[in-house]
Amino acid sequence: MKVNKLTAISLAIGLALPVMVNAKTTNAQSETNVQSETKAEHAQVTSGNKALLQDAFSCEGETLTPIYAIQGDGASSPLVPDGAYESIEEYVAKGIVTARTESLYKGFFIQDAKGDGLASTSDGIFVHWGESAPDAIQPGVEVCVKGKVKEHYGFTQIDIKNEQKVDIGEIVGELPARPLQVKVGETLTQALERVEGMKVVLDTRSDMKVTRTFSFDNSIYRNNMVLSHKAPLFKATQVHQPLSAEAVALNDANLLNQLFIDTDIKAPAGVVPYFPGFNADTGYIRIGDQVTNLEGVVGFSDDQYRLLPLNELTAKDFIRKKDRKEIPAIAQMGDIRVSSFNVLNFFNSEFGGDKNPLGHNRGATLEAEMQLQRTKIVNAMVAMNADIIGLMEVENNGFGKLSAIQNLLDALNAKLPEEQAYQFVELDAADKAKGKFVGNDAISVGLFYRPAVVSLDGKAKMIMTPEQHAKTGAVSRMNGDVEELSPAYDKYQRHSMMQTFLINEQKLTVVVNHLKSKGSGCLEDWVNFNEDSEPEDLQGKCNAFRVSAAQVIGEAVKGLDGDVLVMGDINAYAKEDPLAVLTDYDSATTERVIRTASWTTLDGVTHQNQGSIIDKGYGLINLSTQAHGPETYSYSYNGELGNLDHALGNSSLAQRVVAVEDWHINAVESNLFEYSSKYTGELSKSENAFSSSDHDPVIIALEYPQVATEKDNRGGSLGYLGLMLLTALGLSRRKV
Repeated sequence: MKVNKLTAISLAIGLALPVMVNAKTTNAQSETNVQSETKAEHAQVTSGNKALLQDAFSCEGETLTPIYAIQGDGASSPLVPDGAYESIEEYVAKGIVTARTESLYKGFFIQDAKGDGLASTSDGIFVHWGESAPDAIQPGVEVCVKGKVKEHYGFTQIDIKNEQKVDIGEIVGELPARPLQVKVGETLTQALERVEGMKVVLDTRSDMKVTRTFSFDNSIYRNNMVLSHKAPLFKATQVHQPLSAEAVALNDANLLNQLFIDTDIKAPAGVVPYFPGFNADTGYIRIGDQVTNLEGVVGFSDDQYRLLPLNELTAKDFIRKKDRKEIPAIAQMGDIRVSSFNVLNFFNSEFGGDKNPLGHNRGATLEAEMQLQRTKIVNAMVAMNADIIGLMEVENNGFGKLSAIQNLLDALNAKLPEEQAYQFVELDAADKAKGKFVGNDAISVGLFYRPAVVSLDGKAKMIMTPEQHAKTGAVSRMNGDVEELSPAYDKYQRHSMMQTFLINEQKLTVVVNHLKSKGSGCLEDWVNFNEDSEPEDLQGKCNAFRVSAAQVIGEAVKGLDGDVLVMGDINAYAKEDPLAVLTDYDSATTERVIRTASWTTLDGVTHQNQGSIIDKGYGLINLSTQAHGPETYSYSYNGELGNLDHALGNSSLAQRVVAVEDWHINAVESNLFEYSSKYTGELSKSENAFSSSDHDPVIIALEYPQVATEKDNRGGSLGYLGLMLLTALGLSRRKV
């Protein structure tokens, strides 16, 4: 997980031999740099390094094995016996140094100057030294090494760690990079295996797209970037039913379509070593960008191919088809707009605000960060121009003057004329936990609305979501011949809020939700041995628990008068069980069985001790996927895109839809541009709307014409998207 060192390494004699060159550096310029050191000076350094070796090794008289013969045309070296990890005997190979590494890999890469001319075999290989190689081993220098061939966790290399048998030769000049190309019918992994250890360049024909922008990699605790061939990756359960052959195939294909762009030396906080122009306003990298002119050597570690860059890029080297939109296209469409917005733990309790029921701070730790976070959110909301905004992850510290929701509302209204100002929806006192809170979590959902456009129809209602409480030993499982008893489980999820609005005397009920996350496990995960692993169905942990919540929400909106919009962070992708329950699931037409969680309570009363089987969904319509197809997204995780944020409407609401937009201001951006400075070093932040959160807002434009004119003009008022949705769903135009 690291890459070639991206700073020039000085020779012991004080002459700099560049390791990094500009992407536009020509071969002629490279040769000129090499010639700046005389052969005599190089010989002096070489002689000094050889004197340090325990037994000076000479390549003279040795039988050479070409690098491409060591690599072979398979996934492992033909010189390593089957079932073994190293060759029986040592081999001697000669090549030109292309890169040296000191951290991620300790050694250097060499490459045959001519190769065998076959695309199926690599002409490059890594030489494992075990520590920093001598200074004379620099790009452009010819070396000869002798050691055993090893398959180090899938990475073919020559190991000279125990005996540094290396003969440092003359400077012959740096080798040009070979363009990386993926052949028709092969995977990216297969293409990378063919060039493992080689110096390559990503050109336009490589067609490599950013699938995870430069950001923190939780698996190895460092910042890096991930590319995929042709297009960014989509979560399998965003586009296919869990455990279907199509979902399994897509997940497998995604695993074979990743190239990590890493650095040998861990990148400093907030710095992209190969892109010095990285910044929040003009030097950003977005998912979907095509990367060109990047040169590097191909390594392999932690089950991933990694490109270790050797040059620097400029903003022009990122070919962008979908750039930032300062204002969503939908901002002026329809009679009203409704949006969801996950505000990424907007907390103010650390800075004079009221305390939440848990006393936890999940948001900013510095007041300046909180103010930046608020400014970015406000700028995004102003640009959205939505008349109703469903909030997730706002601190649950009441509705008073010192609450987070009031703090955010005040900042938002300060940027707007009075006629566009918002108010928040407040729960009735009887629905508040401890007379103050929206449930008992540190965060909650909320609602903003414009009184000049919509009015409240009655009071807001709380939809209590299930909790899971299972005592130790509630269930058991057989682990081989051993019966194991379950540990205790106490799991919670945020309650939902429901409010009916009137628009031109017509009812719209909005339900804003934030269901249990996929991270920590529930009882069902333990039963299936998934407490420490990703479930086989790829739906994440606590899926049945989210299904229980979906069932309760579906029951709450069933039979409501007027239009219904269920929105927010469901923490489930479009084809996953909770969405199926809320939309079009029918057990009679599929083999997939969907169950709720066991040992659940609802409002303190036993709900379901045993999980129940869902027979039929609640018939809501996934507006985004109906309008744009399954490949929509509002979130990115581990390099895969998908929708966790949804807008689900009943059939009458679907007729009112003018447009739906996932405004991509967050999901495709680097999280280094978010408000927190904890891991970003000296990187400058921006007040723009981009990276104001980690979820994209989902915006729906709706038409609500005046009732008095609706009878006369209804025939021409139905939006194009509404007509499309009706056709797709087999619905007739609503009569009035």
